[in-house]
Amino acid sequence: MKPLIWIIDEEWSDYNIERERLKQVFPNCVIRYSGNDYQKDLEDFGRDVDAILCQVYVTIGKETIDRLEHCKIIAIYGGGYDRVAIDAAKSKGITVTYVPGYCVEDVSDYVISAVYFFNKNFPYYLKIANDGPWGAQAASTLTPRIASSTLLIIGFGRIGRKVAAKAKAAHMCVLVHDPILNDSDALDQGVRKVTLQDGLAKADYVTLHTTYTPETEGLLSMPEFKLMKPTAYIINTSRGRVVNEKDLIEAVKCQRIAGAMLDVIANEPPTGNETIFFCSNIYVTPHVSYLSTESLQTLKERAVANVITVLNGGCSKDVVI
Repeated sequence: MKPLIWIIDEEWSDYNIERERLKQVFPNCVIRYSGNDYQKDLEDFGRDVDAILCQVYVTIGKETIDRLEHCKIIAIYGGGYDRVAIDAAKSKGITVTYVPGYCVEDVSDYVISAVYFFNKNFPYYLKIANDGPWGAQAASTLTPRIASSTLLIIGFGRIGRKVAAKAKAAHMCVLVHDPILNDSDALDQGVRKVTLQDGLAKADYVTLHTTYTPETEGLLSMPEFKLMKPTAYIINTSRGRVVNEKDLIEAVKCQRIAGAMLDVIANEPPTGNETIFFCSNIYVTPHVSYLSTESLQTLKERAVANVITVLNGGCSKDVVI
């Protein structure tokens, strides 16, 4: 067997894990590489590939899928799949896989780190440490302890549950908004189920862990920001468009809310000129909350394992339903 395997990505510097695993199983396989703008390569060789490994940023639309003549699997490097035309793939018998749960520890650590970052007022103190009063006189305002604070988790899947466990270890009050969470499960998890409106009104910190769908686009917009405390912060590690970016900027500028920590934004990868980068009290990290030595290795190994399984005629447990 001599499969042609296509890696579409321009984020990572090496693919040693992929090459090693693929060559072990398919010694004669051919591996080709493209960046996010892959259309020319689609015409040159892409339409003949047996498998695609693609970064989560890469759009694989119906037009692309319609051109694939032999492809059996599109394996996504990530826990999301909103940029792949799933229905089009299914209609051609192409399996689509993703890698759920690989970065639960990492993203939940990021969220808790952001809570502490804001709670201890690091941005302000780092700015004025060598240019103003010292000690208690340096404190512009005091904030309640972490243990006296309330966290609202929107979306209670793998990551949301891990965030809850870590927040509870810090003795935070944990509220959860998730339409499919039942009261019994909430009780078992030691959290309180709330409506979105009630949770937003009570929360000191709001963290988003919902999937991106047409229904969740703009889930948090100006009407929601108006419900929040002026001292509250938003943390988003899900998808950028779940938050109405324009409204968020306005809400922070007008001090309707205190600020935000965003690991995802509406336009990814960005040009660098997006307005979100230039708003005080909104902090943007370059979609890195999932990264650790362990998570990256797991991500690559599972994505490649999905390709190997499907090309060998098997069924992957990571299939997008």
